[in-house]
Amino acid sequence: MSGMLGLFRDPDAVADALDALRAAGYREQDVTVLSDTPYPDGAFGEGETRHSLYVYPFVGALCGFVVGLLVTIGTQIAYPMVTGGKPILAIPPMTIVIYGGTLLGAIVVTVLGILVESRLPDLGAGPYDPRIAEGYLGVAIRGARDDAGRLLRAAGAVDVVAQEGAGRVV
Repeated sequence: MSGMLGLFRDPDAVADALDALRAAGYREQDVTVLSDTPYPDGAFGEGETRHSLYVYPFVGALCGFVVGLLVTIGTQIAYPMVTGGKPILAIPPMTIVIYGGTLLGAIVVTVLGILVESRLPDLGAGPYDPRIAEGYLGVAIRGARDDAGRLLRAAGAVDVVAQEGAGRVV
């Protein structure tokens, strides 16, 4: 069985289901809580979501700085034009291009980082039920074993939906 979804009405029952699944040996990354209402991290007893979004702007800025530096140096060396006795590698005009490259790199890599950290697009999406948009809370389990349905029902699931294979809800 590839996935299973338990539908709940009560948030406390969701917390009980997560505790039961954790006690049964399910990993934190295999269990997801689905809701139409935003709940804060840890509202159901799940672990804190860790992210490294703060790293992306620095990496992007560094890459943009290096690319801007290489473009300006490469252009001035490839087309050496002595203008009024000034040096070939003139620092003041280079800073403008390097600054623009640094900002552009930081912005582009940060946008890509937001997509990566948000797991978009989620190509390995687990089971879903339209009743979640109507107010139900869902506990989705990827790689569910045979005991998952029993654990979800024992915790108070209103309904349990199994997903066989890729994308087909049974």
